[in-house]
Amino acid sequence: MKRGRAYIIGAGPGDFELLTLKAKRIIENADCIIYDRLISKDILKLAKKDAELIYLGKGNTEGGLIQDEINQTLVKKCLEGKNVARVKGGDPFVFGRGGEEIEALVENEIEFELIPGITSSISVPAYAGIPVTHRGLARSFHVFTGHTMENGKWHNFENIAKLEGTLVFLMGVKNLDLIVNDLIKYGKSPKTAVAVIEKGATENQRVTVGTLENILKLAEENKINPPAITIIGDVVNLRETFKWFENKNPAKKILVTRDKKQAIEMSQNISKRGGISLELALIEIENLKINMEDLVKYKAILFNSPNGVKAFFENIKDIRKLANIKIGAVGVKTKEVLERYKIVPDFMPNEYLVDKLAEEVVNFTSENENILIVTSDISPCDIEKYNKLYNRNYEKLVAYKTKKLKVDKKELVEKIKDVDIITFLSSSTVEAFYESLDGDFFILGDKKIASIGPMTSETIRRLGMKVAYEAETYTADGLLDIIFR
Repeated sequence: MKRGRAYIIGAGPGDFELLTLKAKRIIENADCIIYDRLISKDILKLAKKDAELIYLGKGNTEGGLIQDEINQTLVKKCLEGKNVARVKGGDPFVFGRGGEEIEALVENEIEFELIPGITSSISVPAYAGIPVTHRGLARSFHVFTGHTMENGKWHNFENIAKLEGTLVFLMGVKNLDLIVNDLIKYGKSPKTAVAVIEKGATENQRVTVGTLENILKLAEENKINPPAITIIGDVVNLRETFKWFENKNPAKKILVTRDKKQAIEMSQNISKRGGISLELALIEIENLKINMEDLVKYKAILFNSPNGVKAFFENIKDIRKLANIKIGAVGVKTKEVLERYKIVPDFMPNEYLVDKLAEEVVNFTSENENILIVTSDISPCDIEKYNKLYNRNYEKLVAYKTKKLKVDKKELVEKIKDVDIITFLSSSTVEAFYESLDGDFFILGDKKIASIGPMTSETIRRLGMKVAYEAETYTADGLLDIIFR
């Protein structure tokens, strides 16, 4: 079998948008993605549907055993013929042990490519408002691992303490006392400014500023935890003037409860608007196999949702069967998805409701003609009512199933504890949320609930919750318009 190619990729620090364009392209096309704990969770959303995802993260980045496992897995997957993206936080060559992975690939005659990443040694201080160099303060910066070597050897702090530039220690929380005490021991002034930056370039970034003589006490008081980097030098004093990340308006944290595949686009739109998305799928969409042989008997086909459009076109073999059939769509998103299949709908009601769609089609058909409504198994589509009202033959085609997903209450509580707003884009997600919560509304506290439209809002209120936001245009984007307004 032909061997796959390996891509050793630096994903940069926590901010997803600091991923390079080249890294994004390769991740989107990779057959297998091997990733660590330091990458943004949004990066995995770029993976194609059938990509194999393998987590090999290190809680202790000194560990040699897990690195051997990473090397072996990388080689194994390439020998299976897969193109493998090995995605690492920061840059692969800045204490990322990318060189060891390349050595394993070369040993097995596997082709590889290296995609550099933005190293946390400069980007995380920048997000904290600390330049690693600055005219008159630091003409150089020096980057060190905060770990001891496997044989127990430590840095030569007698030489390091004499350096005039900025000192940057990566992964040094565990050995912060060794770093601080050795610098002072070999002559660094105890008054030298120090900053420890936890979870840099993420919404959970936290910066502790002090001096060599008090940073250990501050670290204990603030319960500093990895991942964190330590910056030592006069440039730390610029933070109060240069800090910008914390000065941004607090980002709204929004829970997306849609089907996992649909959640990606909504999360991306939240990010574009300056919010932070968290995802917890409360429904699952399953497309069904449907018979398309009798399409010619219909005068009109009505699509009640984007999901219906996708399921329909998954099944149709010859699009010419739609010739001379009028097409109706509920809502802008349904219209957009139809247009991706080169179908321009003939009409779209002003109100995004299936009842209005069934009413609007009367203007494009005659009495007793056949009309097909493509919908889901739980859609409020009353064809008997439409037949009596409009004297036509409405039929319902169930193109996909909507399955409610009940999640563990502890998982749900953990997921919503930090969010500001919970979004519901269907009654099914509301019901799944209610069932998972066991009706325990006290957990919600002051969190706001956002609804896509009147029908979903009715379900929210019926189950004892309050609606803070309701979309004016009944789409995901319409709901975000209201939230961010």
